[in-house]
Amino acid sequence: MTENTSTEVEETYEVNEEGVAYSSESAPSADAPLRPATIAPAGATGRRKEAVARVRIVPGTGEWTINGRTLDDYFPNKLHQQVANEPFATLQLEGRFDVIARIHGGGIAGQAGALRLGVARALNAVDVEANRPTLKKAGLLTRDARVVERKKAGLKKARKASQFSKR
Repeated sequence: MTENTSTEVEETYEVNEEGVAYSSESAPSADAPLRPATIAPAGATGRRKEAVARVRIVPGTGEWTINGRTLDDYFPNKLHQQVANEPFATLQLEGRFDVIARIHGGGIAGQAGALRLGVARALNAVDVEANRPTLKKAGLLTRDARVVERKKAGLKKARKASQFSKR
């Protein structure tokens, strides 16, 4: 069955022992222009351990405002800055959005992780079709569910017990 109209792509199919195999006449070419990334404001929430980050991204120059401070001010450690900036680096969108974030709870590493998840979710909301596969493959849309295990009664810590002697 072969159809050819001005608006539809010509499709053919073959029947063999394994079943029906479909093919398209117009395969995506390698030199096809890439779609420009959509630039629009978005917001999201990220969580990591006890930290919660409420993030808004707006088209801009790459300026970070975290609790009224800059990224360098809030995270002096370059590793934490790199963690927070990872979604932009993965999508090659550095300097295209301004980030406004409110973070509370947890420690420095947890807050950096929460900010990373919030930024990734906000970028996903901006353009789902273009950004989601890349962010998902990099593992940036997955919430890290690891939290501190609670202390149990009769033990010194969550799992540490006092020394046991058989005899």
